[in-house]
Amino acid sequence: MQGQLKELEQYWSNRAEGYSMVNQKELSGKQREKWLFYLRNHFPDKSPEEISVLDIGTGPGFFAIIIKEAGYQVTAIDYTAEMLRHARKNAGVLADSITWMTMDAHHLNFDDNLFDVIVTRNLTWNLDEPYQAYREWYRVLKPGGTLLNFDANWYAYLFDEEKRRLYEKDRANVAKLNLEDQYTCTDIDTMETLARNMPLSNIQRPAWDRDVLTSLGFSSIAIEEDMGDQVYSFMERINNAATPLFCVQAYK
Repeated sequence: MQGQLKELEQYWSNRAEGYSMVNQKELSGKQREKWLFYLRNHFPDKSPEEISVLDIGTGPGFFAIIIKEAGYQVTAIDYTAEMLRHARKNAGVLADSITWMTMDAHHLNFDDNLFDVIVTRNLTWNLDEPYQAYREWYRVLKPGGTLLNFDANWYAYLFDEEKRRLYEKDRANVAKLNLEDQYTCTDIDTMETLARNMPLSNIQRPAWDRDVLTSLGFSSIAIEEDMGDQVYSFMERINNAATPLFCVQAYK
């Protein structure tokens, strides 16, 4: 596990600047309002200042920034110090009002029953021990708390020929429309090598998530299997047509 974590840390450290630019585009575009609208509609029915939110795998800070701007208490963690450096920069005047911490999503340095809400985006797929991570997230949620996990089967095409065909179709459509390709503009060879070793890359989700969260004791689980149209830009919809974004919402 440690070797894989080190490789991932190095990869995401190298990606931090480019990923930060992606977050900056989101912060300056319509995704900011779309995401905040979706999140607030799934948060507890209390005033923002009464709600403590933990953003796990914050990356360059997109969730932490828009949630804090809306008045919530926000703690944001990431395993990669370079990501947090960019997150603080992107937060601007809000930076000092957000608690930023370098931390492993599998092992949280928090007391039990601490947060009203946990949010995470595009993280679970690249965890070495996702079951352990979910168990930790359950532990730090308050009774009645909410988990919102946004993810997709990003690299299922590495294991399935039909999904590979649809993935290649997306790449062709992106090129045809002269859009930025969010897959091939990264170090795709390195990422695919890492993804092949990730336990969730070849597992059908979010069915797996539902089963695990149920076994851990979450009282109610709601799943949206394709919610990208609610939060994506046109470019994101074309890039990810064959890889639907899902949301898993679970209550403790």
